[in-house]
Amino acid sequence: MSSSHFVRVVVDHNASGDATVIQVDSVNKHGILLEVVQVLTDLNLVITKAYISSDGGWFMDVFHVVDRDGKKIRDTEVTENIKRRIEKSASFAPSLRGSVGVMPSEEHTSIELTGTDRPGLLSEVCAVLTNLHCNIVNGEIWTHNARAAAVLHVTDDSTGSAIKDPERLAKIKEMLFNILKGDDDMKTAKTTLSPPGVTSRERRLHQIMFADRDYQRFENSSIGQADDQSLRPHVTIMDCDERDYTIVTMRSKDRPKLLFDIVCTLTDMQYVVFHGMVKTGRKEAYQEFYIRHVDGLPIGSEAERERIIQCLEAAIQRRASEGLELELSIVDRVGLLSDVTRIFRENSLCIKRAELTTRGGKAKDTFYVTDVTGDPVDPKMIDSICKQIGQPALRVKQNWNFSPKPPEKTKAGFLFGYFFSSRTLQSFKLIRSYS
Repeated sequence: MSSSHFVRVVVDHNASGDATVIQVDSVNKHGILLEVVQVLTDLNLVITKAYISSDGGWFMDVFHVVDRDGKKIRDTEVTENIKRRIEKSASFAPSLRGSVGVMPSEEHTSIELTGTDRPGLLSEVCAVLTNLHCNIVNGEIWTHNARAAAVLHVTDDSTGSAIKDPERLAKIKEMLFNILKGDDDMKTAKTTLSPPGVTSRERRLHQIMFADRDYQRFENSSIGQADDQSLRPHVTIMDCDERDYTIVTMRSKDRPKLLFDIVCTLTDMQYVVFHGMVKTGRKEAYQEFYIRHVDGLPIGSEAERERIIQCLEAAIQRRASEGLELELSIVDRVGLLSDVTRIFRENSLCIKRAELTTRGGKAKDTFYVTDVTGDPVDPKMIDSICKQIGQPALRVKQNWNFSPKPPEKTKAGFLFGYFFSSRTLQSFKLIRSYS
């Protein structure tokens, strides 16, 4: 392997008492941090700590990971898969400028939607697709700041294959657009029909909502959403004049895929993370990054600072669990989602986020719901809905309603000493010495 593609991945179960430690050494490329974090995220690993260093020509990062049950990754087959996936992904990190490419698919048609969020929107989308003889086989829906975005994979309900007829695709696009635009859309609704691309579905949702400027706040953006300051992440930006970096610190409620969401947004905004630290504990996450723009310059204006703060807050909040988590597990059939979301709508439930999956003829969907005002759902209402859909098929998985204490203020440059004092540089070498 040439030095331009050098990648080394070491998985160590003994370096930490409570996590598996993954060390990645590679030739540095723009976007490589996102590629590595995305692999760990796609494998459903939870990152509890991370130390990032990519100053100069080398990328040298350490990740502490556990499975969804909080345990070390002991399965040899899984650890070998981690190494293979990271080595492959880091060796061939794609150009970030062309990351929204598409590839033909015989299996399904990909639909991307953006518009104004409102109660019952997903129900209307599902009903239209059912009437147009489309079956939703996979998808994800996010809502944030009165905007909604979705990436849905659909098939023809009779053939089970992708829909290719241009006239039919144009009809689908037209009907969905009419639903999405609403009567008082603050911005233009969009419906895009395209084959699935090389970009991950979750990253594509970040790109769609970022392009839709969901990070901007409007006076009428609180429909069904209480703008509680205590629920918002705490993002600060400071200068690091000694090294010409900009320091970005974030403190928020911890959750799965948080690091991916943040790195994804910084990468798509054309910023490079040179050093960083991630630490989680007691349901809170602290992250500190030393960044520059891809042109090598730190953040130069107050307007740019404010935009980064808004965009990172949005990245953290888009996928933040809100309300009651409901899990639907049932044999798939044409019109299933249309029926289920109609029942939700008729019982005044508002879907804040949804993950739709079909495997082996079985639908396994997750919905995060509140009432139409954004408040917790009445348990009696959930009991009634479960009876209508079927008690074994629909169950309450978790209640995410909470009121965390406001985040503590962060001291400037906590990580500066970590990376740039000679004492800690020796410590960093010791951390990596097990390889």
